Amino acid sequence: MTQPDVLYDADIDLAPLQAGCLAIIGYGNHGRAHALNLRDSGVQRVLVALREGSPSRERAQADGFEVVSLEEAARRAAYISMLAADEAHGAIWSDHIAPHRRPGQGLIFCHGFSIEYGLIVPPPDCDVILAAAKGPGGAVRESYVRGGGLTGFRAVHQDASGRAEMIARAYLKALGCGRAGIFATSFREEALADILGEQAVLVGGMCALARQGYETLVAAGISPLMAYIDTVHELKYIADLIHTRGMAGMYAAISDTAEFGAHGVEARIAEAVKPVFEDIVADVTSGQFARRWVDDFGNDRAGLHAARQRAADHELEETGRFLRKALGLG
Repeated sequence: MTQPDVLYDADIDLAPLQAGCLAIIGYGNHGRAHALNLRDSGVQRVLVALREGSPSRERAQADGFEVVSLEEAARRAAYISMLAADEAHGAIWSDHIAPHRRPGQGLIFCHGFSIEYGLIVPPPDCDVILAAAKGPGGAVRESYVRGGGLTGFRAVHQDASGRAEMIARAYLKALGCGRAGIFATSFREEALADILGEQAVLVGGMCALARQGYETLVAAGISPLMAYIDTVHELKYIADLIHTRGMAGMYAAISDTAEFGAHGVEARIAEAVKPVFEDIVADVTSGQFARRWVDDFGNDRAGLHAARQRAADHELEETGRFLRKALGLG
């Protein structure tokens, strides 16, 4: 395959980002990590914008940031980084940002969701930038503090100022991504890859396989503790091997018995899940998933809360709590 171009810290100038005021919308895992990394990288004019009554206000103030309303951020900032929950972006934009924004004010996103699925339709005078650090918000901060960084992806949907590409690069450098490598993408590519990866592999697929494996072993007479260890607890060790060595390296590091059996089963599982993956791609690219998720957000996340409860009620959770306590993991 053709290797994509990669940018590192030495290739990027922070000055374009340091020239103006930047507002961070939201102070959860992503918002806090971005705000702290930006400031520690030398971007000093950083505001944190929160809704009235936000429980994050005290933490942001304790971290030394000026906390302002969403409307004030819209009036003051040269760029707004939308780090609140994706599903809330439409209401935040239409109710609090668009009516008050400065002419020429740009938008920065850490996911392609809101632009790709039309939650926000920005005006033509607006830079629209994707600056995605590929990992959870906590990892963005943790890797930065350790002197590293997560892989970053950048895209420009609109370049009204002529500086959008420079801002995207500088923002990712300030997050620490230039230490690992920064690549080009598009809003569409990032949105689809992010959702499919999470739903089908990293979260939904992994949890489904683990739960089904646990249930199958217990039904076969295996003790719940043994079943949990072999289908859930040991996932970390395999993930760590893949992270550091790749899949082929992981296979080389495990027992020959495990590898022989896994190769035989892998093709059967792939054939079984392929139609599910294809359905997910169709669901996501058509915008149907985004509409369902935004509707559920408007219904106080009733569907999400019900799904969380079902997951919490699964019998393997009790086994997991027992094991974690026995191991001193909490």
